[in-house]
Amino acid sequence: MAGEGTTDRSATSAGGIVLLTLASGQFLMTLDSSVMNVSIAQVASDLDTTVTGIQTAITLYTLVMAATMITGGKIGSMIGRRRAFAIGCVVYGVGSFTTAIAPNLAVLLLGWSLLEGLGAALIMPAIVALVATNFAPDQRPRAYGLVASAGAIAVAAGPLIGGAMTTYLTWRLVFAGEVVVVIGILFLARRMHDERPAGRTSLDVVGAVLSAVGLALVVYGVLRSGVWGWVRPNEGGPSIVGLSPTVWCILAGLVVLRLFLSWEGHVSAAGREPLVDTTMLRNKQLVGGLTMFFFQFLVQAGLFFTIPLFLSVALGLSAVETGVRLLPLSITLLAAAVGVPRLWPRASPRTVVSWGLSALLVGIASLVLALEAGAGAEIVTVPLLFAGLGVGALASQLGAVTVSALPDEKSPEVGGLQNTATNLGASLGTALAGSVLIGALTVSFLAGIEDNPAVPDEVADSAGVELASGIPFVSDSQLESSLADAGVPEDQADAVVEENTEARIAGLRLSLVVLALFVAIALFLTRLLPTRPVAGTEPERAPPGTGAREGER
Repeated sequence: MAGEGTTDRSATSAGGIVLLTLASGQFLMTLDSSVMNVSIAQVASDLDTTVTGIQTAITLYTLVMAATMITGGKIGSMIGRRRAFAIGCVVYGVGSFTTAIAPNLAVLLLGWSLLEGLGAALIMPAIVALVATNFAPDQRPRAYGLVASAGAIAVAAGPLIGGAMTTYLTWRLVFAGEVVVVIGILFLARRMHDERPAGRTSLDVVGAVLSAVGLALVVYGVLRSGVWGWVRPNEGGPSIVGLSPTVWCILAGLVVLRLFLSWEGHVSAAGREPLVDTTMLRNKQLVGGLTMFFFQFLVQAGLFFTIPLFLSVALGLSAVETGVRLLPLSITLLAAAVGVPRLWPRASPRTVVSWGLSALLVGIASLVLALEAGAGAEIVTVPLLFAGLGVGALASQLGAVTVSALPDEKSPEVGGLQNTATNLGASLGTALAGSVLIGALTVSFLAGIEDNPAVPDEVADSAGVELASGIPFVSDSQLESSLADAGVPEDQADAVVEENTEARIAGLRLSLVVLALFVAIALFLTRLLPTRPVAGTEPERAPPGTGAREGER
């Protein structure tokens, strides 16, 4: 009996270490998507670039993950999930180190957007599969829930970590710290069990290229829409048959993605291993979960881009002050993500997600109404409380919805699709919010100075030519300094600064309205979700010591 108790404690300890390792990986991957949003202005200044340049880096990080996540999941099934997890950690660590020492935007894009994105594409699908491998079926709901909670904690803690580092030390230490965390994860990863790959299979290279190119074209088109224009090309911008390149990029991406699905069907029909088993997409529950994941991360990323810009650039708050102002969202997000499954373990996923989206819509709408020139940072508090409740409610349900939609042996493929949906949503959310923001800012500013009698016609005409492709999102002090350097008289400079202040608010407000429209669309699509509780929302009732893998039981 004593030996049996020792075995139980040993198994529990091993399961705890594995869970800590996987949760740490999830925390790190999610942290990078939120930690630098409060430091956009400081990073842009340090690297001698613009807010748009940092927006590009944030977007490309999530785009690289979205474009390569399916391929990363397939590589994991070929070489082993633990090996893919370890290789991904090494690549990610190299990317973090490169980012920490980046002297300019180009090196930042290499380290953060490319290397970290590629590393994450190997790590995140492996996490889903390794939970299934290392935990018995009755332990998996709890394990998946705790790993998802680690992601929620990262979203909540990211702004504070980034803000404190940037204000008191340097943002570079965030990425240097990630290298240390990666080393710790690699050390612990040796304790994880991994099933031997089923057999030698070849990678569907054509499918991998088609999926990556299709997703990249769509997001890149949205990212550049602020400069190119959405349908009609901006003045002085490129034009293809009278239309903006944005239209052609998005259309080309959709065509390539359609070719990808056709190719996958062809590969399956030929008896070869496809990159994605397209028959999985006939599962209504899986499609519903993936759809909601896409909308959640699109809106979440858009909010984490626009609100920090309002606080740090428009109001001039420091990075740590910006992080503190985002605390209401962080607190209610974490409370809902952890509390909903505990308090209502038998709740309908459709009901919880619907209420969550409603809270998110209330939060965004109230912020739009409160946002005006002269408004202080206090206006974001109540809207962020509602937004956090909404995002947390979604986070509490969607992982269980997707994971329980198909048998356990499909978990790697589900993990790849789930992470593709989330990162595609995040990259589109950042790109779309930035594009709408810069476009509305430009139109409002140029119209304002043209109608302002204090601004001479020649100044307005010159601005219309030089800034037609997009106005940088800058603070009043930055603009005042630039105008003074250009020798603009003080009365004219004051008028230009005033118009810029109004235009910034117009841009932020329109970006939030667009995000609210996506929440409304998501509410309509909640009918895709199941009404009955799914596996994964059940409270944990397994006895202690069942954390060991099935093969050892």
